[in-house]
Amino acid sequence: MRNQLQVKVWKASALPANWFKRTQKLDESIENDVKAIVDKVAKNGDTALIEFTEKFDKAKLKAENLRVTSKEIEEAYKATNKEQISALKLIKSKVSSLENRVLERIGIATSKDGIAVQTVLRPIESVGCYVPGGQAAYPSTVIMTAAPAKVAGVSRIVVCSPPTPQGTVNPLVLVAADICEVNEIYKVGGAQAIAALAYGTETIKPVKKIVGPGNKYVTMAKILVSKDVAIDMPAGPSEILVLADETANPQLVALDMISQAEHGADSVAGLITTSEKIAEKTLFWLGKTGASAERGIIVRKALAEQGFIITCDSVEEMVDLANVFAPEHVEIMTRNPMEIADRITSAGVILIGPYSPVSLSDYGTGTNHVLPTSGFGHAFSGLSVLDFARRVNVVESSREGLMRLKRHVKVLTEAENLPNHYKAIEARFENEN
Repeated sequence: MRNQLQVKVWKASALPANWFKRTQKLDESIENDVKAIVDKVAKNGDTALIEFTEKFDKAKLKAENLRVTSKEIEEAYKATNKEQISALKLIKSKVSSLENRVLERIGIATSKDGIAVQTVLRPIESVGCYVPGGQAAYPSTVIMTAAPAKVAGVSRIVVCSPPTPQGTVNPLVLVAADICEVNEIYKVGGAQAIAALAYGTETIKPVKKIVGPGNKYVTMAKILVSKDVAIDMPAGPSEILVLADETANPQLVALDMISQAEHGADSVAGLITTSEKIAEKTLFWLGKTGASAERGIIVRKALAEQGFIITCDSVEEMVDLANVFAPEHVEIMTRNPMEIADRITSAGVILIGPYSPVSLSDYGTGTNHVLPTSGFGHAFSGLSVLDFARRVNVVESSREGLMRLKRHVKVLTEAENLPNHYKAIEARFENEN
């Protein structure tokens, strides 16, 4: 099989033992560097933020310039057009609508034998939303992180995003933040932004939880600060895994792989197929389309370093490999895609059929595109309104309800050698006399 882009090509039976271990990208070589940044920001506050912003983003800022002003937001609107603003409002509306439906189904109340229990949600007080910058702008990430927080009722929503060398934040990011009614926006990126959100500086007050995707430095910073502040998940480089049989369109498969590869050189794009012919034709289209693709240098580097095609002998083998890989996005392009979807146990989002590309879920369905990567789909879900609220049980017992369970509580408190637990119940009845 000719391999124009040096995409790795394997038979499933000959896969390297560690082919699915993407978490090794968060290697120890960067941990010490990131820890030094986090510690310096925690110790020196704004001074460290300004130093790292100049070092990594080439932007010279002063403490009073770190926070985006209302005037800058007004200028951002002038730099965007009506069609862009309309698109942002539409996706915000879709995300908010879906998250509101989730909230509607969460409230649970039960009452039996004199004891009433109700589960209610209470919003987290403050959250920090990290929005990547650099080679591309991500206003959609603002919406994916801030809109669910707003639906949950979070009272303080903070956005951090790296500035340009001119000391500005992308206008679409600012407009998206304004549409989502974000409270504060700061021109800070990278590991230093995560540290500021976690520990605070003279300008940025700390938050209770940090959410949002980022590169390996941001992800490492989130992992390091997670001992002190809650995080959503270690959301790292973007991933796509396409599952295909002989009915798939190889040109579409290649285009979808390329669309994820353009996120960055560390993006993962893979195809697992039961068809040698589809594998061969997809490789052809990757070479043909990738050669002239926009953002071609990034695309070709990502495909060469992180791209792969795996051929399997059966659908069962294909599904098993997908579940081991636990991809961020999995597209299913097969004859009976729902049958396969029902067997996918570990994935950030499952996309069915040829008309459900990742691009649609990123920008048009209202589903959240902040998703677990690097195999964390085995244990994490995509970001949702539930990540911005805490479940609290409200319990009310009648005298009869407590009396009915009194003896059972006595048995268990004695078994666990906690006698005062039972005495606290017993006293309620003794005091009646």
